[in-house]
Amino acid sequence: MDLIVENGLVFDGLGNPPRKLHVGIQAGKVARLSEGPIERGPGTRVIDASGHWVTPGFIDFHTHYDAEVELAPSLSESVRHGVTTVVVGSCSLSLAVGKPEDLADMFCRVEAIPYDTVRSLLEERKSWDTLGGYMEHLDQLPLGPHVASFLGHSALRAHAMGLHRSLDATVRPSEDELRRMESLVSDGLDLGYLGLSIMTLKWDKMGGSRDIRSRPLPSTYARWSEYRRLTRLLRERGRVFQGVPNISTKVNVVLFLLESMGLWRKTLKTTVISMMDPRASRGIHRLIGVLSRAANTLLGANFRWQALPEIFDLWADGIDLVVFEEFGAGAAALHLQDAASRAGLLKDPVYRSRFRSQWTNRFLPRAFHRDFNQSQILECPDKSVVGKSFAQVAKEQGRDAVDVFLDLIATHGDALRWYTVMANDRLQELEYICKHPDILIGFSDAGAHLRNMAHYNFPLRLLRLVREADKRGESFMTVERAVHRLTGEIGEWLGMDAGVLAEGKRADLVIVNPDGLDAKLDEIAEAPMENFGGFVRLVRRNDAAVKSVLISGREAVSDGTVSPALGRERGFGGVLRANA
Repeated sequence: MDLIVENGLVFDGLGNPPRKLHVGIQAGKVARLSEGPIERGPGTRVIDASGHWVTPGFIDFHTHYDAEVELAPSLSESVRHGVTTVVVGSCSLSLAVGKPEDLADMFCRVEAIPYDTVRSLLEERKSWDTLGGYMEHLDQLPLGPHVASFLGHSALRAHAMGLHRSLDATVRPSEDELRRMESLVSDGLDLGYLGLSIMTLKWDKMGGSRDIRSRPLPSTYARWSEYRRLTRLLRERGRVFQGVPNISTKVNVVLFLLESMGLWRKTLKTTVISMMDPRASRGIHRLIGVLSRAANTLLGANFRWQALPEIFDLWADGIDLVVFEEFGAGAAALHLQDAASRAGLLKDPVYRSRFRSQWTNRFLPRAFHRDFNQSQILECPDKSVVGKSFAQVAKEQGRDAVDVFLDLIATHGDALRWYTVMANDRLQELEYICKHPDILIGFSDAGAHLRNMAHYNFPLRLLRLVREADKRGESFMTVERAVHRLTGEIGEWLGMDAGVLAEGKRADLVIVNPDGLDAKLDEIAEAPMENFGGFVRLVRRNDAAVKSVLISGREAVSDGTVSPALGRERGFGGVLRANA
């Protein structure tokens, strides 16, 4: 054996009870699982996993690592938490086809990623412009985790129609353009892309400085008949339809449920974001849980909500936070890139009246709570406001909270940093979400919203949630079921060879220290991103929780230290393609 993991409590990723076993690894695969000792050779490495859990590598199936994988293919911020497989191409976005400027304009504002870095990267390095060429390119990178991909509808639509036509509400694609999109999807499925991702949420906007800035993404201009022509191909091959419904109105999620239904036709595997317990719409998660249960059990659907097993919290620099795209006045401020122009707008009395009217209107659809009581100012040049909510500052000053907020943004811009909680702050409701049969644990958005959130360690937070419930005598899920939800359940549903620990399978393993699943998992920090020009993102670091991470039998992380070879040498991760 090249390596033996001894004395660990081994979970197979299929939901079966764990067993104390030794794991023998040879040539990148699990060669033997044994209750008795496994013979060592002179070059065999041994990891003692006594008192630890040994699980399959975790799967993060909703990331936006499309850009970061080009500059820092280690993707170590996920790997250090036990993630050994990631999926890109989410939310209709992809770098597989398209012009560098078009892709940067589509990608960066939506996902809050440094525009200049991504655009210059693509202009310098993008040598591919076919779906197969992109797969080949990824396969040549020294990948840390394994990478699989969806086909992004916005990228395909712009490629087939031309960017400006794809962003024009008066233009419908011609029959030739629709057939070209169909051909791209068909070719992509042949190549092993997992399926198709679309976007129907219009507050995800184009960036850049051209006349198309602030238009919604290309995918949002499609009629449902266009989506249906493409989902027909997914349905035929059992592939996945990933979508973002309008999470403000929430109404069009019914169309996704209907599309998934399999009465008188093949079922369509469909997954959307997201089941959560938002402060803005208490109880909505219970209602949509009933809807999906009915669709899946009575109407032949195969529908899954994406869900996070943790509090959904947000940080913001000034007004740069995607939730402000939800209403017109917020989007108008984010449209302006120049700080002085934005400050001038925020000070304008007419604009303030419009902002206040929309912010406080209880009848406008919303996903964000828009409650200044639910905020905390973390950093500001005016130290007198630090540690307080915007509502508290307004009360002290005898002013309206909207005026206080806009004044602070106009005066201090990005130097004002603040925090809020959007959803999942009630423990009992979070446990309800995590055990719901119609969810997939994921939706980390890893690689995006770099200054706004950090959900890279969500697998460990689910394991802690389960363990703490056990300690209280209020168990809602077994540990083996939690491991299954993070590994084999996702791999099987997506049609990927990942998430199972068994003889003959690829040796992607995590050795978890259950005693390290503590409050440290919640602590936030900042760290510079590798090769991103010193850009600093939010992270959570909990080195005591993970003893080791193995990818293809190679140790990628050991006691919190990332291997220097990760992201620099080939032989860890590779490109995963959908199973036929």
